[in-house]
Amino acid sequence: MAAEWIISMKDGFIAQWLALPSRENHQVQEKVRLLADNPLPDAKVKKQLKHIDPRLHRIRSGDYRIFYTFDKPYVSLLELSKRDEDTYEHAPAVQTLGGLAGEMPDPPAKPAAPAPNKSPQKPASRALPARLQTDLLARLKVPSEFHVSLCEVRTEDDLLACAGVPDDLLLRIHQAMFERPFEELFQQREHVAPHVDDLLRYKEGELLGFLLRLTPEQEKFVAWALNAGGPTLVKGGPGTGKSTVALYRVRAMLATLKKNGETAPRILFTTYTNALVAFSRQLLDSLLGADAGLVEVRTADSLARDIVQAAGRLLALASPPDLRELAQEAMASARFEGSSLERRTQTQALQRLGTDYLLDEINHVIDARGLQDLAAYLGAARPGRGVALNASQRGAVWAASEIFHEKLARRRQMTWQQLRAVASVVVAEGRGPAKFDAVVVDEVQDLDPTAIRMLAALPKAPGGLFLTADANQSIFGSGFRWQDVHDSLRFRGRTGVLRTNHRSTREIGEAARCYLSGGQLEEAEPAAYSHAGPLPAMRAVRTTADETALLDRFVRTATKELHLAPSAATVFVPTERAGKRLATALAGAGLSAQFMTGRELDLSANAVKIMTLKSSKGLEFPVVALAGFGDGPYPYVPAGAQQEEIDERLAQERRTVYVAMTRAMRALLVVVPPGEPSPLLTGFDASNWNVGGH
Repeated sequence: MAAEWIISMKDGFIAQWLALPSRENHQVQEKVRLLADNPLPDAKVKKQLKHIDPRLHRIRSGDYRIFYTFDKPYVSLLELSKRDEDTYEHAPAVQTLGGLAGEMPDPPAKPAAPAPNKSPQKPASRALPARLQTDLLARLKVPSEFHVSLCEVRTEDDLLACAGVPDDLLLRIHQAMFERPFEELFQQREHVAPHVDDLLRYKEGELLGFLLRLTPEQEKFVAWALNAGGPTLVKGGPGTGKSTVALYRVRAMLATLKKNGETAPRILFTTYTNALVAFSRQLLDSLLGADAGLVEVRTADSLARDIVQAAGRLLALASPPDLRELAQEAMASARFEGSSLERRTQTQALQRLGTDYLLDEINHVIDARGLQDLAAYLGAARPGRGVALNASQRGAVWAASEIFHEKLARRRQMTWQQLRAVASVVVAEGRGPAKFDAVVVDEVQDLDPTAIRMLAALPKAPGGLFLTADANQSIFGSGFRWQDVHDSLRFRGRTGVLRTNHRSTREIGEAARCYLSGGQLEEAEPAAYSHAGPLPAMRAVRTTADETALLDRFVRTATKELHLAPSAATVFVPTERAGKRLATALAGAGLSAQFMTGRELDLSANAVKIMTLKSSKGLEFPVVALAGFGDGPYPYVPAGAQQEEIDERLAQERRTVYVAMTRAMRALLVVVPPGEPSPLLTGFDASNWNVGGH
């Protein structure tokens, strides 16, 4: 008879289970099996710990105690530890995170000189409760090449700073060695073990990993409208689990297709970046097992490129400098019809728009939407574009776009927007790949309408399309209307909303929402939160030296309070120049830091990651800072730009900053220059932000 309860486990329990000596394995596993049958306390082996938290229970297993909670159908395993009956109390966690909960004193101009014959005092680091040995490290699945350096570690600080060891391994070792406050355990990620025997299979290396546990809200949308006659859309803000729902949706789709007689169904899963493709593929391998081979996982752009290449229409992709040069030439050589006054008016209209805005209009309106003639452009909605264009001005833009496209064609080049448009046409003509039984599109808001049109035409039936979106996380697009993309994209009765943020604390989430006001593309849904913490901080600094000192202190303190290595922190910057400067400055302060482009991103690097704001998409980190805004004007605004163009650019960049803020899970700091900074560096309401300055 199958157990009535499903076992789920926190990260800390998994680490402690792996560290368990072999002779204890079966005893603990049998206790877990007992919980799967019935977790209710019996006042003997299973006991409720009301004096700590009414949710908390423990079950004895020899010298060990398994701490757990339960809420049907899940039994959540929090911790496995060797405790006496009188040592259940955990010291409460103090939520300061980075020393920014209270006032921050000015950093000294230079370090104070130590007293004669005395060394500067440094807070003592906790000693490891036991020496690390190779057999323990092997049980924790730590590769042997790290064993020598780890076996030399004696303190907590030395462990978290152990050079060359990936962050995830350091965290696993730390979780196995040190107990944590129960409130912190409640907030850890949760994984599902469908069968109790999976514990032993995972420990022995037969199981790749456990799947994240879905909340009831997320579970609702996994199977929702599976047999509907049209596409389904799930929206949600940052951290609500849209991508997790999309992955589980694949499994539900496969089950339904097989039930309906499809013996070998084919599903396409697309997401926005190559890094997210690799992550999604790994999770689908664990989720689907042998059925993972039925799912093709890739970016929409890689698929579009293959479609265009197979059709024999792929040209070289033009570089940004080439495109700007061609846009300038198109502006200079555009010719208009009508009277001399009409021609002069259109010439002046182009000059007022400027090269950059013209290029954006061609790329993100004309080509991104696949507009084929002036009539289509004149009738096109331009949501998100701040500069209103009348018919005469649109005529001038269209004339310049024709010359721009002619010059590109003569060079045998194309833009990404053109490539996506060509792919959508090829698919519409029936010359694309074989149709899929279902198509899942994650993070659709940053795709061009032509790319969405291509994907919408790939499932065998409209009901086979599932999309996730959050318009306010769009950092590349300017918005669109679904009905302008594809006739089948009508979601009446099939639009769901995820409202609970499981990534960031309430304080970080609400501070970011407060900041976004004015840059949002659609009204943000009211949010709920799983976690709480201190207010995020905004600090104005006078000099780059002050900025470096502040970041150094914030990273070290916040990661230490979270029991993480400093490499668990990330700094997002507006430009590569600012990122490289900060990486050098932090290294000079003794904090290992590395600037990475989006293509170079290495999440396992044992260094503080420094990346541009636009590289933040799809990522999350326990500790996040935004800095580097004092290196020059931000954002870049072309000389002579109209106020409407400036407002549009500011709204788009405000969404970019918002996305970077919402990557933070537990601690967030924004560092701004003093005085009158960019309009983007305003909007830090003191009711949501811990505001201060040097």
